[in-house]
Amino acid sequence: MIDPAFSLGIEEEYLLVDRDTLVLAQVPGSMFDACRASLGDSVSPEFLDCQIEVGTPVCRDIGEARTHLKHMRSTIAREAARHNLAPISAGCHPSADWMNQTHTKKERYDTLKQELKSVADRMVICGMHVHVGLDDDALRADLINQMAYFLPHLLALSTSSPFWNGRDSGLASYRVAIFDNLPRTGLPPQIESWGGYRMAVDALVALGVIEDASKIWWDLRPSDAFPTLETRICDAQPRLEHALSLAALNQSLLRMLWRLKRSNQRWRDYDGFLLSENRWRAQRYGVTGGLIDFGRGEIVPTPMLLEEMIALITEDAAVLGCLPEVEAARDMLENGTSAERQRAVYDTADGSEDGLKKVVEHLIAEFQQDL
Repeated sequence: MIDPAFSLGIEEEYLLVDRDTLVLAQVPGSMFDACRASLGDSVSPEFLDCQIEVGTPVCRDIGEARTHLKHMRSTIAREAARHNLAPISAGCHPSADWMNQTHTKKERYDTLKQELKSVADRMVICGMHVHVGLDDDALRADLINQMAYFLPHLLALSTSSPFWNGRDSGLASYRVAIFDNLPRTGLPPQIESWGGYRMAVDALVALGVIEDASKIWWDLRPSDAFPTLETRICDAQPRLEHALSLAALNQSLLRMLWRLKRSNQRWRDYDGFLLSENRWRAQRYGVTGGLIDFGRGEIVPTPMLLEEMIALITEDAAVLGCLPEVEAARDMLENGTSAERQRAVYDTADGSEDGLKKVVEHLIAEFQQDL
């Protein structure tokens, strides 16, 4: 039996802001054309015309993913600067008014707007998606149930959207609250088999409810376009290195679960009701509130959970060549998640309006930090 490739692909969504006013700005056509000339199909428009999306090709390892992602981020930043614009990578813009945004004029997005109505209008949010190559459908169906346990842990580390519409939401990830308004979102349901999953998807397609499985927007899903499991729960990351740490954790966790399966073992499947409680804790508190360890029957601080996770996947990360990136996830605790860093910047500024501008400037600077 051939081992899975555990190849890697990363998709990121960015917002563009005006360098003078720090408000959201439409992606100029000439800027997009220049990015496309440099990046090819790796760059694409997003639902809102203030957004742009990038996606790496299939990468053999995290080092290859770093090279591609750094090049894409650098290109977007360079071409934006030619128009006095700057990209930010965070779950939400701190002060943007969603009612002032317009969607990209494209048939796909026109249809989405028609289907979702006002729900679509509020989608001024950006996420990070990680694909891990698993070319066996039955294996994808089996591992998705087990991997769901770790989704709240990844969300907690990735939280980068504490502000919404000019005020502190009180949440570490307000992006999740917005995205959950869409249909077919949230934690994946228990999948008993690949055949059962396809039967359910095909039933919705046959009814004309969805075009294909790409309209299923769970936090973790089998990709409809690639032989991968796609983790979609993470907020977009201001810093490149933090994005790579989250990707490495994803990749290593899936290899660990496959390794257990190879030894006739498995991670316990927990009811979605219980996992949803941890998802809420991650959304609300980020890394500051801890998550429920259902085996212990207690709430465990995130630093302890991360150390246990690193110990659990060290063997796998070493094989995959991403152990430094996995261990670097500690930086998101030692120096704060983006949500915590944004609040720290806001708290040091006098006056809410000036404080929110300082947060945007901080996000611009962090995007540039690892380039």
